[in-house]
Amino acid sequence: MSGTKIIGDLLIADAAVLEKVPADRIKAGQLPDAIALPALLVRKISGVERVHLQRVGSVRMTERVEVTVRAGSYREQETIIRLVRNACAGVIGTKSGFDGVYVENAGTGPDLIGPGNTFEQSQDFKVGFNEPV
Repeated sequence: MSGTKIIGDLLIADAAVLEKVPADRIKAGQLPDAIALPALLVRKISGVERVHLQRVGSVRMTERVEVTVRAGSYREQETIIRLVRNACAGVIGTKSGFDGVYVENAGTGPDLIGPGNTFEQSQDFKVGFNEPV
């Protein structure tokens, strides 16, 4: 879930994202059905821990994290997907209390119709970081 925190914090720290999607509409886990639009959902898809024979205080983790945009129009969906990608892809350094962070683009999902005929699309990221043991 640490990759989810890293991506969520990057989105909330980005002024261009917040201009379109207020921080209280950026959620982890699940979006309420009646949430105002647009909104962002951040979820962990998968994770891999590198096995170490001797632990040295941290373990290298790689997680696939998905950000789903729920919007009122197709144009808004496309705009926000671009903003999400710009806010997260290519980030390196220390973020959200984790060192050795890197975030790379891992692909954009299909256009979907969400609840209440909303417009949805997801952007995936590969997130690497060192997690304390």
